Amino acid sequence: MKKLLRKVHSRYYRYGVAFFYFLLWPFLYHFSRKPSRYAVMNKFRQVWGFCSSATAGIFYHYNYEQPIDWSRTYIICSNHTSNLDITAMSLLIKNNYCFIGKEELLKNMVTRIFFKTVDIPVNRDSKMSSFRAFKSAAERLQHGVTMIIFPEGKIPDDYPPQLHEFKNGPFRLAIEHKVPIIPVTSLNTWKVLWDTGLELGSRPGVCDIYVHAPIETAHLTVDDADALRDEVYRLINDKFESYADR
Repeated sequence: MKKLLRKVHSRYYRYGVAFFYFLLWPFLYHFSRKPSRYAVMNKFRQVWGFCSSATAGIFYHYNYEQPIDWSRTYIICSNHTSNLDITAMSLLIKNNYCFIGKEELLKNMVTRIFFKTVDIPVNRDSKMSSFRAFKSAAERLQHGVTMIIFPEGKIPDDYPPQLHEFKNGPFRLAIEHKVPIIPVTSLNTWKVLWDTGLELGSRPGVCDIYVHAPIETAHLTVDDADALRDEVYRLINDKFESYADR
């Protein structure tokens, strides 16, 4: 019975996502027509994410290691265990932002509008695609757009989730452009909705998100990229595991 209820809730949540997407579609479409409007488009994305989650009884609680100065540009690096992480990261950011995500999202009816405009698609199996993606990311950072990257590159298949190896790209990007990195630990979104929710369903609940202190990169060189990657991995993994042990 519990699994059936979770499946019903997951379907209800997905219907909510679709309903608010189509309700907001005219605004999303209008503000997607020009790059100068992307910041407003992101505001509507936040409204969409909040409403579709809230109607399913899903909310987000953020715990900050220290206050964040949102007048600055950052690279946000988070673990990835649930589709809810996308909404969680969107609602976290208080300035203009974009995601780097897998190229397959261009084929998804809902995410296509974002990855053809404000967000950056990448095929990680193609060196040329990766080069183009990080060139676009560099241009966005120079224009003050905060970058959201899930450095694992995907939602891992294991359940309960474990943190997988990080890609190097975000850390080289941060160092080359002297942009601070904010590690973020998504603590329990997988307990509310794991992966897409299709397999195990979902439930109402509060997703706890821990926002670590920004890590400055202005004093680093590209030779420090591996060490920076390992530090961010350790911070996220230690917090994730300590929460799981509670």
